[in-house]
Amino acid sequence: MGRPPLNSRLAEFGTTIFAEMSALAVRTGSINLGQGFPDVDGPESVREAAVRALRDGRGNQYPPGPGVPELREAIAAHQSRFYGGLGLAYDPDTEVLVTAGATEAIAASLLGLVEPGDEVIALEPYYDSYAASIALAGGTRVPVTLRPREGAYHLDMDELRDAVTDRTRLILLNTPHNPTGTVLTRDELAAIAELCVERDLLAVTDEVYEHLVYDGEHVPLASFEGMRERTVTISSAGKTFSFTGWKVGWATAPPELLAAVRAAKQYLTYVSSGPFQYAVAEALALPDTYFTGLRDDLRTKRDLLSAGLRDAGFEVYRPSGTYFVTTDIRPLGATDGIDFCLSLPERCGVVAVPTQVFYDHQSEAAHLVRFAFCKKEEVLTEAVTRLKRLT
Repeated sequence: MGRPPLNSRLAEFGTTIFAEMSALAVRTGSINLGQGFPDVDGPESVREAAVRALRDGRGNQYPPGPGVPELREAIAAHQSRFYGGLGLAYDPDTEVLVTAGATEAIAASLLGLVEPGDEVIALEPYYDSYAASIALAGGTRVPVTLRPREGAYHLDMDELRDAVTDRTRLILLNTPHNPTGTVLTRDELAAIAELCVERDLLAVTDEVYEHLVYDGEHVPLASFEGMRERTVTISSAGKTFSFTGWKVGWATAPPELLAAVRAAKQYLTYVSSGPFQYAVAEALALPDTYFTGLRDDLRTKRDLLSAGLRDAGFEVYRPSGTYFVTTDIRPLGATDGIDFCLSLPERCGVVAVPTQVFYDHQSEAAHLVRFAFCKKEEVLTEAVTRLKRLT
């Protein structure tokens, strides 16, 4: 065979680390704190809404390309409900697009907005689909590294400004941030907004953990002056309602930007998750007590796992949001996160993820390992007990 069969743009990407580590957990019978999916389902009322949609024949055939009207209206209502005080409002008919999870929304945004040779800035470490989507679009990935300081990760605005060139097309922003758990502050977001306006940059924001903030607050970048017209805001039902397998996500943006995203999305999945769209529409209308209850439950689990990891000898970087806590393994005498994670199941029956796979500059994170705490408390308690065998 002459040329290798794999598209050269994908040559650097193999099987995702999540698939590898989850398979390792199954093979070894270990507790899987690697991949970020809950081990319990979301609200019973939302599951029943999906069953009802199936039985009523709603969504069993192709739904409308932009998403079913009920869900688009619910997404617009959600944005107004939580961020209307910041001036955010979206037209459900022209400014809301339903996607196959946030992952498709990210891919469609980059494919629709990025030309070959355009530079895309992403905060490092980054969710692994970012790099693949930028590559598929023919863009050039420009990482700006978040670095730990005083027990948490921080953005260096000078480094971000220096990363912008005449070829920069957009900033791909994730807050609350996976995997570090950083929640960017109003001041940081205001500085990013000012930079985008000054340099005429677009922004694509991944806000799937918007309701999972334990310290501080989540403020959409689109709410800052000059940003609504240049921002694609992405979220999904998976993390907020613990139905990650349903793959219902969405993008909100002004019509001209959303048209670019939709132009790419229609040739990816076209449509998906028909009956689940009706269920998610009902989920988005749940009372405030649901959202605060979810946050408070996960805050408790964050604290449980963080304390256990600290007791087991790790240095712990306390996350302000998301499902994840990052640790430094050097106090345990280890320096290679990949080797550490591969040996962890045999040593104590727990699976984690080496953080360096989310970096271009892997030496920055060779000693860092990520654990997920979106599990039952009894599972986390058992994991903590097992991890203490390391000391």
